[in-house]
Amino acid sequence: MSSFGGIPFDMTDCGIDFLASSSNKCIQGVPGFAFVIAKRDELKKCGGNARSLCLDLYDQWKEMDKSGKWRFTSPTHVVRAFYEALDELETEGGITARYRRYGENQRLLAKGMIALGFRPLLPPHLQSPVITSFLYPHSDFDFGLFYRLIKKKGFVFYPGKISQADTFRIGNIGEVYPRDIKKLLDEIALLKGSAFR
Repeated sequence: MSSFGGIPFDMTDCGIDFLASSSNKCIQGVPGFAFVIAKRDELKKCGGNARSLCLDLYDQWKEMDKSGKWRFTSPTHVVRAFYEALDELETEGGITARYRRYGENQRLLAKGMIALGFRPLLPPHLQSPVITSFLYPHSDFDFGLFYRLIKKKGFVFYPGKISQADTFRIGNIGEVYPRDIKKLLDEIALLKGSAFR
Protein backbone atom coordinates (compact mmCIF):
# COMPACT_ATOMS: atom_id res chain seq x y z
CA MET A 1 0.00 0.00 0.00
CA SER A 2 2.52 2.61 1.12
CA SER A 3 5.51 1.64 -1.01
CA PHE A 4 4.00 1.51 -4.51
CA GLY A 5 5.69 4.12 -6.68
CA GLY A 6 8.65 4.45 -4.33
CA ILE A 7 10.27 1.01 -4.25
CA PRO A 8 11.10 -0.82 -7.48
CA PHE A 9 9.79 -4.38 -7.79
CA ASP A 10 8.41 -6.68 -10.47
CA MET A 11 4.90 -8.02 -9.86
CA THR A 12 5.58 -11.19 -11.87
CA ASP A 13 8.85 -11.94 -10.10
CA CYS A 14 7.15 -11.40 -6.74
CA GLY A 15 4.19 -13.63 -7.62
CA ILE A 16 1.66 -10.86 -6.94
CA ASP A 17 -1.95 -11.48 -7.99
CA PHE A 18 -3.43 -8.30 -6.47
CA LEU A 19 -1.72 -5.06 -5.49
CA ALA A 20 -3.70 -2.37 -3.64
CA SER A 21 -2.39 1.15 -3.25
CA SER A 22 -3.67 4.69 -2.98
CA SER A 23 -3.46 8.01 -4.75
CA ASN A 24 -1.07 9.40 -2.15
CA LYS A 25 1.88 7.81 -0.26
CA CYS A 26 4.84 7.24 -2.64
CA ILE A 27 2.80 8.37 -5.65
CA GLN A 28 2.71 11.75 -3.87
CA GLY A 29 -0.82 12.65 -4.96
CA VAL A 30 -3.57 13.61 -2.54
CA PRO A 31 -5.58 11.07 -0.53
CA GLY A 32 -8.95 10.18 -1.96
CA PHE A 33 -9.06 6.86 -3.76
CA ALA A 34 -7.46 3.45 -3.78
CA PHE A 35 -6.70 1.35 -6.81
CA VAL A 36 -5.92 -2.28 -7.47
CA ILE A 37 -3.65 -3.80 -10.06
CA ALA A 38 -4.76 -7.38 -10.56
CA LYS A 39 -4.34 -10.41 -12.76
CA ARG A 40 -7.57 -10.54 -14.75
CA ASP A 41 -7.96 -14.30 -14.36
CA GLU A 42 -7.74 -13.92 -10.58
CA LEU A 43 -10.06 -10.91 -10.56
CA LYS A 44 -12.70 -12.82 -12.53
CA LYS A 45 -12.81 -15.39 -9.73
CA CYS A 46 -14.04 -12.63 -7.38
CA GLY A 47 -17.35 -12.10 -9.20
CA GLY A 48 -20.30 -12.47 -6.83
CA ASN A 49 -18.13 -12.85 -3.72
CA ALA A 50 -18.11 -9.29 -2.36
CA ARG A 51 -19.73 -8.67 1.02
CA SER A 52 -19.99 -4.94 0.35
CA LEU A 53 -21.67 -3.01 -2.45
CA CYS A 54 -19.20 -0.14 -2.49
CA LEU A 55 -16.10 -2.33 -2.08
CA ASP A 56 -17.03 -4.82 -4.80
CA LEU A 57 -13.80 -4.86 -6.77
CA TYR A 58 -15.15 -7.15 -9.50
CA ASP A 59 -18.24 -5.01 -10.19
CA GLN A 60 -16.11 -1.85 -10.14
CA TRP A 61 -13.77 -3.38 -12.70
CA LYS A 62 -16.69 -4.44 -14.92
CA GLU A 63 -18.16 -0.93 -14.83
CA MET A 64 -14.80 0.73 -15.44
CA ASP A 65 -14.13 -1.67 -18.32
CA LYS A 66 -17.54 -0.95 -19.86
CA SER A 67 -17.90 2.81 -19.36
CA GLY A 68 -14.54 4.07 -18.06
CA LYS A 69 -16.31 5.43 -14.98
CA TRP A 70 -16.63 4.74 -11.29
CA ARG A 71 -19.82 3.01 -10.17
CA PHE A 72 -20.48 5.91 -7.82
CA THR A 73 -19.45 9.58 -7.76
CA SER A 74 -15.91 9.82 -9.06
CA PRO A 75 -13.31 11.84 -7.14
CA THR A 76 -12.47 14.02 -10.13
CA HIS A 77 -10.16 16.46 -8.31
CA VAL A 78 -8.22 13.56 -6.77
CA VAL A 79 -7.93 11.81 -10.14
CA ARG A 80 -6.53 15.00 -11.66
CA ALA A 81 -4.04 15.32 -8.80
CA PHE A 82 -3.11 11.65 -9.32
CA TYR A 83 -2.46 12.34 -13.00
CA GLU A 84 -0.18 15.25 -12.07
CA ALA A 85 1.58 13.13 -9.45
CA LEU A 86 2.29 10.41 -12.04
CA ASP A 87 3.66 13.07 -14.38
CA GLU A 88 5.92 14.36 -11.56
CA LEU A 89 7.10 10.80 -10.89
CA GLU A 90 8.08 10.43 -14.53
CA THR A 91 9.80 13.83 -14.54
CA GLU A 92 11.79 12.84 -11.45
CA GLY A 93 13.18 9.86 -13.34
CA GLY A 94 10.68 7.18 -12.38
CA ILE A 95 10.45 4.84 -9.44
CA THR A 96 14.18 4.11 -9.34
CA ALA A 97 15.07 7.80 -9.00
CA ARG A 98 12.40 8.34 -6.36
CA TYR A 99 13.65 5.28 -4.47
CA ARG A 100 17.17 6.75 -4.44
CA ARG A 101 15.88 10.06 -3.05
CA TYR A 102 13.81 8.36 -0.38
CA GLY A 103 16.77 6.15 0.52
CA GLU A 104 19.03 9.17 0.83
CA ASN A 105 16.41 10.86 3.04
CA GLN A 106 16.22 7.80 5.26
CA ARG A 107 19.99 7.32 5.62
CA LEU A 108 20.51 11.01 6.42
CA LEU A 109 17.67 10.92 8.93
CA ALA A 110 18.91 7.76 10.68
CA LYS A 111 22.50 8.99 10.86
CA GLY A 112 21.43 12.37 12.23
CA MET A 113 19.01 10.92 14.76
CA ILE A 114 21.64 8.47 16.03
CA ALA A 115 23.99 11.43 16.54
CA LEU A 116 21.21 13.09 18.58
CA GLY A 117 20.77 10.06 20.84
CA PHE A 118 17.88 8.26 19.10
CA ARG A 119 18.20 4.68 17.85
CA PRO A 120 16.25 3.25 14.89
CA LEU A 121 14.06 0.27 15.75
CA LEU A 122 15.29 -1.74 12.77
CA PRO A 123 18.82 -2.48 11.62
CA PRO A 124 19.78 -0.86 8.29
CA HIS A 125 19.45 -4.07 6.25
CA LEU A 126 15.75 -4.36 7.25
CA GLN A 127 14.87 -0.67 6.99
CA SER A 128 12.70 0.59 4.14
CA PRO A 129 13.02 4.12 2.76
CA VAL A 130 9.34 4.86 3.42
CA ILE A 131 9.16 5.46 7.18
CA THR A 132 11.60 5.04 10.08
CA SER A 133 10.69 4.04 13.63
CA PHE A 134 12.86 5.33 16.46
CA LEU A 135 13.01 4.00 20.00
CA TYR A 136 12.39 6.42 22.84
CA PRO A 137 15.84 7.54 24.03
CA HIS A 138 15.03 6.89 27.71
CA SER A 139 12.17 5.62 29.88
CA ASP A 140 10.84 9.05 30.87
CA PHE A 141 10.85 10.41 27.31
CA ASP A 142 7.74 12.56 26.79
CA PHE A 143 6.67 11.95 23.21
CA GLY A 144 3.62 14.20 23.59
CA LEU A 145 5.78 17.18 24.50
CA PHE A 146 8.32 16.32 21.79
CA TYR A 147 5.48 16.10 19.25
CA ARG A 148 3.97 19.46 20.24
CA LEU A 149 7.32 21.26 20.16
CA ILE A 150 8.42 19.89 16.80
CA LYS A 151 4.96 20.51 15.31
CA LYS A 152 5.36 24.21 16.16
CA LYS A 153 8.44 24.12 13.90
CA GLY A 154 6.39 22.76 10.98
CA PHE A 155 7.08 19.03 11.29
CA VAL A 156 4.67 16.22 12.15
CA PHE A 157 5.67 12.78 13.44
CA TYR A 158 3.63 9.65 14.00
CA PRO A 159 3.29 7.82 17.29
CA GLY A 160 4.63 4.28 17.34
CA LYS A 161 2.34 1.44 16.38
CA ILE A 162 4.04 -1.59 17.88
CA SER A 163 3.40 -3.19 21.23
CA GLN A 164 6.90 -4.50 21.99
CA ALA A 165 8.69 -1.14 22.25
CA ASP A 166 8.03 2.55 22.77
CA THR A 167 8.64 4.18 19.40
CA PHE A 168 7.69 7.09 17.18
CA ARG A 169 7.90 7.24 13.39
CA ILE A 170 9.18 9.77 10.88
CA GLY A 171 8.17 9.57 7.22
CA ASN A 172 10.88 9.83 4.57
CA ILE A 173 8.56 10.15 1.57
CA GLY A 174 6.61 12.88 -0.18
CA GLU A 175 8.02 16.10 -1.55
CA VAL A 176 10.87 15.81 0.95
CA TYR A 177 14.54 16.27 0.10
CA PRO A 178 17.80 15.99 2.05
CA ARG A 179 17.67 19.74 2.81
CA ASP A 180 14.33 19.13 4.58
CA ILE A 181 15.79 16.27 6.61
CA LYS A 182 18.72 18.50 7.60
CA LYS A 183 16.33 21.25 8.70
CA LEU A 184 14.39 18.72 10.79
CA LEU A 185 17.57 17.45 12.43
CA ASP A 186 18.65 21.01 13.21
CA GLU A 187 15.30 21.67 14.91
CA ILE A 188 15.53 18.46 16.95
CA ALA A 189 19.06 19.40 17.99
CA LEU A 190 17.79 22.81 19.17
CA LEU A 191 15.00 21.13 21.15
CA LYS A 192 17.44 18.75 22.80
CA GLY A 193 19.66 21.66 23.72
CA SER A 194 16.84 23.71 25.26
CA ALA A 195 13.96 22.94 27.59
CA PHE A 196 13.24 19.53 26.13
CA ARG A 197 15.38 16.78 27.62
